[in-house]
Amino acid sequence: MRIVYFGTPQFAVPSLEAFLQHPDFEVVAVVTQPDKRRGRGNQVMPSPVKAISTAADIPVWQPSRIKKDAATLAELQRVDADAFVVVAYGQILSPEILAMPSLGCMNGHGSLLPAYRGAAPIQWSLYHGEPTTGVTTMQMDAGMDTGPMLLKRALTIGLLDTASEVAKALAELTAPLLIETLQQLKAGTLTPTPQSDNQATYAPLIQKSDFQLDWSKSAIALHNQVRGFHPNCVTQFRGNDLKVLATVPLAAEQRSHLPSPWQIACDQVAEITHDNHAPGQVLTLLKSKGPVIQTGDGPLLLHQVKPSGKKAQSGWDFANGNRIEVGEQFVTTSDNP
Repeated sequence: MRIVYFGTPQFAVPSLEAFLQHPDFEVVAVVTQPDKRRGRGNQVMPSPVKAISTAADIPVWQPSRIKKDAATLAELQRVDADAFVVVAYGQILSPEILAMPSLGCMNGHGSLLPAYRGAAPIQWSLYHGEPTTGVTTMQMDAGMDTGPMLLKRALTIGLLDTASEVAKALAELTAPLLIETLQQLKAGTLTPTPQSDNQATYAPLIQKSDFQLDWSKSAIALHNQVRGFHPNCVTQFRGNDLKVLATVPLAAEQRSHLPSPWQIACDQVAEITHDNHAPGQVLTLLKSKGPVIQTGDGPLLLHQVKPSGKKAQSGWDFANGNRIEVGEQFVTTSDNP
């Protein structure tokens, strides 16, 4: 089966590699986003998908606006592919492109559709505290993740999992699921299932304001925000920005969902009186673990942080190095004058 593969970030790499290695498929070309400046050196770098494609000697096309790029459209028509496979490409395909391959355009989407249609399904599913997510393959149409569903695979989300970790797991699930989807479509053994718009939820682009930690929120809400938007959430401490990379909610209702060492930490914090601490204040310091912060509802431990201009470090190293004291205040960045 001849396919053109559309994808850009690391999430799309396992599926591309699976197609390149599978004897039933020939990847005739790859479409990815234009090279961008990345990293500390701000050097122009190829996307992860382009790097893999170049190493495999596959033709790569990088239109800045694919719907209006006449040369790319002509090439897509010329290669006469059986299917276009799309995983986190980053541009919307026009009806003209969708109609080109004989089997249509297939997408591997990082949610259990129709939940979390849109650009950031993994991040928003963690933000909302979902216990389960997954991958859906679908036939693409002109809408945003609205096409008929084909196959699904579910994935359980652990309480301490971050978006980065969940994305890696979902990327590995997507690869075999796309191969199975195309094989069944070609064999005529797969019946598409229409999505219910009434059950749809959405995962919009993440804004910079979504990274601000508001300590008046509950501990579990802040924890879900930190792991959902990992590694970008930020607070302020002693007038300086502080990225919060990992947290542990230590309220009694989360105890049974935590590994044993954190259950012990829950018990230790439960013995402390919280009434005289405002949201954002250091409630206690747990030895070898880190500072515990009072929130609008429940205690939250800072497990890993990154001070401005410094490397990531454990919460305990941060507390020790800065001689943090009980009662000190972490501030919502937007509230700081």
